[in-house]
Amino acid sequence: PEGSAASIMTTEFVSVPSDWTVGQTLDYIRKVERTRETVYAIYIVDPTTHLLVRSTGLRRLITGEPDDPIMTVAPDHLPVTVGPLTDRETLAQTISKYDLLALPVVDHGKILGIVTIDDIIDTMVAETTEDAHRFGGMEALDEPYMKMSFLAMIRKRGGWLCALFISEMLTANAMQSYEGELEKAIVLTLFIPLIMSSGGNSGSQATSLVIRALALREIGLGDWWRVALRELPTGLVLGAMLGVVGVCRIALWQYMGFYDYGPHWPLIATTVGAALVGIVTFGSLSGSMLPFALKRIGFDPASASAPLVATLVDVTGLVIYFSVALVILRGTLL
Repeated sequence: PEGSAASIMTTEFVSVPSDWTVGQTLDYIRKVERTRETVYAIYIVDPTTHLLVRSTGLRRLITGEPDDPIMTVAPDHLPVTVGPLTDRETLAQTISKYDLLALPVVDHGKILGIVTIDDIIDTMVAETTEDAHRFGGMEALDEPYMKMSFLAMIRKRGGWLCALFISEMLTANAMQSYEGELEKAIVLTLFIPLIMSSGGNSGSQATSLVIRALALREIGLGDWWRVALRELPTGLVLGAMLGVVGVCRIALWQYMGFYDYGPHWPLIATTVGAALVGIVTFGSLSGSMLPFALKRIGFDPASASAPLVATLVDVTGLVIYFSVALVILRGTLL
């Protein structure tokens, strides 16, 4: 399958029988060097069963005497191996963990091929590019940007934009639901962009962190509750920070005469500050949970793009903002 170890491995590797000497192995390497992917890793197999028994590096090999059996210069443990269906993320993590230049692909003890570090780099660059495109809110490109045809580019970007646009229509519906409140307190509309962007930004931050942690296997599906418990207080603190900044901004503009928010400006400032706490907290929590939800139902967590998170938080942010306004401003502006 595409992306598996067997799909990117090479069969051009150096393997020798375990009854050879160091001198025989070096002579063999000189003969086949031009036809092998790498000669830095030498794999030792049983001459009868052809099972992989050891592996050694070229550095250890050249330190041995020509008449020494090759098994005497090989590390006294089984080599690190992977199966043919191992995914490329696991391959990259294994190579990184053990500082390998090549990783043997083994099936029932027999070596089928090797995956070299440059093969891993090529595949991981391709995967990272796909994830970056998805996270930007579009389908992954099949070709380099400058080689994509105009129509292909429209197809890749248009579908996502239409889906996000339709989702954003819910924002208009939310605002229509509070049309009466907006007519009574038009000043509330001044802070809608501030409210919406803050929630979307906090959600995008949380999504980025969780997607990367999932990709690096730092967390798994079962860790969702630990992430939630971490993001909840984080969102509250970040929301409080932004809330303080918002309140100070309103007070400063009022006192310096840049804008007159009316006699109830302290209540307006309190509304904005309290709403920011709720919206940023919700954004952080929902942004961190969305990748888990997508992975649980079988989708790539990278599909939890920043625009998708922002759209989700925009709608709920407006509801939180106007709900807080109804509580705080009831009997005054509303």
